Amino acid sequence: MNILQESCILKSLNKNSKSYNFTVIAFLLVLLLAAIFLSISIGSVKISFPDIVASIKQADQASETYRIINYVRIPRTIAAVFAGCALSVAGAILQSVLNNSLASPSIIGVNSGAGLFFVLIAAFFPASIYLSTIAAFAGAIVAVFLVYFIAKKTGASRMVIVLAGVAVSSFIGAITDTILTLKPDTVMARAGFIIGGFSGITMDRVAFAGIIILIAFFIALILSYDMNVLALGDESAKSLGLNVIGVRFSSLIIAAVLAGSAISFAGLIGFVGLIVPHASRFLVGHDNRIIIPVSALIGSIFTLLCDLLARVLFAPYEIPVGIIMSFLGGPFFIYLLMKRRRGQLYD
Repeated sequence: MNILQESCILKSLNKNSKSYNFTVIAFLLVLLLAAIFLSISIGSVKISFPDIVASIKQADQASETYRIINYVRIPRTIAAVFAGCALSVAGAILQSVLNNSLASPSIIGVNSGAGLFFVLIAAFFPASIYLSTIAAFAGAIVAVFLVYFIAKKTGASRMVIVLAGVAVSSFIGAITDTILTLKPDTVMARAGFIIGGFSGITMDRVAFAGIIILIAFFIALILSYDMNVLALGDESAKSLGLNVIGVRFSSLIIAAVLAGSAISFAGLIGFVGLIVPHASRFLVGHDNRIIIPVSALIGSIFTLLCDLLARVLFAPYEIPVGIIMSFLGGPFFIYLLMKRRRGQLYD
């Protein structure tokens, strides 16, 4: 690939100036900080910013405020940030490498595969936190390649991939429900896991998965330029010297690792991986080098705000965050189905 070809590719994918992209990212960072503060501050007990700062400085274990912040609010906030980032970036990768605007971890079966393997570990090896994380992204990998294999065998159109995902999700969901029925004493909050949420989350559950998510995120950034080339179509990408199979395989693995890691502590949260990549493309265009960090930021903000709504809408009662996301994601998915005929890739 020569310099002229590379320049043409970049210009076609990213029509925004560097200053515009920088401004968007800076603005999203400010919003993320504000969302983090709100997540720590608001709940069944409201805590002001001065009280938060004073409590953290004093680190008084006897203080109720410190215990709420340190053992409830901070782990929950970090979990929401990691889950939103991971699922959004996974969705952006899947939509790019599968050339399908409807692809997302929840739509094409990635969430279901990760959930099945997580439930298996929770049912038979309940004491192993780290093993459950590894099992979750192993299940995600199995699911994404099963869907891709079915789609390739039956004609890998956009709608076939979605339908294959629905079929795989239904089948895997039936296996998961069978295990939960036969093992009712499974050490997990069954309803909370199936719907998805952050209630009762601890740093022990988030720490290992968070490290995996950070590593996978940086690998996704490294692969982002190759994903740009791949988005041009297989034949065009091959003519430009890209190893299409290798890039697609690596990208799908990274997407599965991201989604599986998030599911291991957040449960089967849906739709964030569908909504956020579209919002990112609306803001910054189709350059994956920009879409991936922007999706990470918007996904974190979106998940934090949805979790906040889940806590305060019916206070003092709390609903799983997955319900809020389903209310938002369901109509958005219908909108995409109705609009897809008007375009080809990211309509």
